[in-house]
Amino acid sequence: MADQVDSTSPEAMPRMIDFMSSVLERVAKSNDLSRGFEPTQRLSLFHSLTTPTITIHSYLQRIFKYADCSPSCFVVAYVYLDRFTQTQPLLPIDSFNVHRLLIASVLVSAKFMDDIYYNNAYYARVGGISTAEMNLLEVDLLFGLGFQLNVTPATFYTYCSYLQREMLLQSPLHVAESPLNLARRLKLHCSFNEDESAHQKQLAV
Repeated sequence: MADQVDSTSPEAMPRMIDFMSSVLERVAKSNDLSRGFEPTQRLSLFHSLTTPTITIHSYLQRIFKYADCSPSCFVVAYVYLDRFTQTQPLLPIDSFNVHRLLIASVLVSAKFMDDIYYNNAYYARVGGISTAEMNLLEVDLLFGLGFQLNVTPATFYTYCSYLQREMLLQSPLHVAESPLNLARRLKLHCSFNEDESAHQKQLAV
């Protein structure tokens, strides 16, 4: 029987990020392919002029590495992304907007979920954008969500269950705990103390 996975451990939580990025990459690629058949799709503040050179997976890993927010923030951020696509059907997640949507959703989630969090200027540096743009993205996301930021325990559990199923499909030998345990563990705070200055790569998003 496989060992249980502590989802707040340095080994387990990045796997959670891996599977979140896998889902988002599939969604973005699917919407990229259908872009030519959606003439009514409009651009937004979240759209970059070109697709960023950094992958969704690497971008999520960077946010996870430096944002120092609780693990639950990533699940809640995923909830926000899903809500955003439902309330903004003309702005589906694609390769041109997914990075900005991610950094904005994690920022809003951290402010809503955590007692202590970094300011917008710090998140802007992590995301490779200006502070002014980070501020605008935050406001745009909030209005896009209709300021519906609350996530009930039942909703949190539902999304944990979905991500758990994604884990089991892609890596069945590494996940043995139940979605409920996963949800409980993700509510624990996980701190990362690596110096931001050690990572000097400039992101082009």
